[in-house]
Amino acid sequence: MNKKFTAALLAAALTLTAFAGCNNSKSDNASSHNSSKASVTDTSSSVTLEKTNFNLGHLNSTAHLLGFVAKEEGFFSEEGLDVTLTLFSSAAELSSGLESGKLDVAFIGSVPALTFQSQGHDLTIFGGEMTNGHGYVIKPQFVEGLSSWDVSILKGRNVASVKNSVQDAELQILLKAKGIAIGEGEDKVNIVYFDSQKDAYNALQNDTIDAVSAYSPYTSLAESQGYKIVYRCSEEELLKNQPCCRQVAATEALSKYPNSYKAFERALIKAYKFTQENKEQTIKDVKKYIDIEEDLIKTEIYGGYGTSVPDPDKQGTVALKKSIVELGYTEDYDIDKLYNTEIYKEALTSLMKEKPDDAIYKELQEHFDQFE
Repeated sequence: MNKKFTAALLAAALTLTAFAGCNNSKSDNASSHNSSKASVTDTSSSVTLEKTNFNLGHLNSTAHLLGFVAKEEGFFSEEGLDVTLTLFSSAAELSSGLESGKLDVAFIGSVPALTFQSQGHDLTIFGGEMTNGHGYVIKPQFVEGLSSWDVSILKGRNVASVKNSVQDAELQILLKAKGIAIGEGEDKVNIVYFDSQKDAYNALQNDTIDAVSAYSPYTSLAESQGYKIVYRCSEEELLKNQPCCRQVAATEALSKYPNSYKAFERALIKAYKFTQENKEQTIKDVKKYIDIEEDLIKTEIYGGYGTSVPDPDKQGTVALKKSIVELGYTEDYDIDKLYNTEIYKEALTSLMKEKPDDAIYKELQEHFDQFE
């Protein structure tokens, strides 16, 4: 890849909403949704599914690879599900899709998922999708001559971000720990908000924006174009093992179609196992949805900066909720009513009965027992 970062090349590389996927259009999403209550038997788990057509909403992120792999490797089909994947540009759009019934599942960042819940949206978290995997990048001239730097390098800079996002909350956590105020001035960090990650990222081409938030794969993509990484959240002690994207569904739907959601979760667990055992094919599967060079996909998935695991990780999410309440992101609320760990637990248990000696399933069980 050409390492020069010209505005034209960066714009072309970052037009991620044009990525190819499986029926990745909102109109397809609306038209293909099956509202019927067809009952079929899932031969894998020998239960009757309340519905078989599922619509899954995702973002333009390698973080959402479990859905991509489950689709491409046939795990959804094995579980009796016909799943359509649809690309959205923001958490707000995904939330609206769930509440309108156009989506059955959405992969939503943990911070927006929590704020939506606190605002009265009847949406339940029932699984995980990614831990860590984001950070901030800056124009190279601002770190020229420096061998190392930290979040303090953003002082006096205009930083593009997305309000109500994991990246923004993490930045504020780090700034607070350093005693750096938010606002205009040489000793402050001026955060400029945009509606989506794509919009925030493209704003980096403007002279007025110095740095920008980045979720996977924007961090690696930016680095390949000549930008410098301010930090990756996985490398910050305060942010390690930070739950990012969560599996979210309408609370009523989870109650209405329990077997179908269990089948969905079984497929994601199978997909996780596949990603651990078949790395090259996983990269090829992801590239069908996130059409960037394979070496960048490999860095984001297997570079140690983030992990895509279906475990709901309730403990980590509850800890994150406490942090964003302290930041003033949201009011406190009873998260237990909107957090379902039973679907994942039952799905994993059923798979372990089928393959009791599987090492990966055992590791998932140990993790779940520790962090439920």
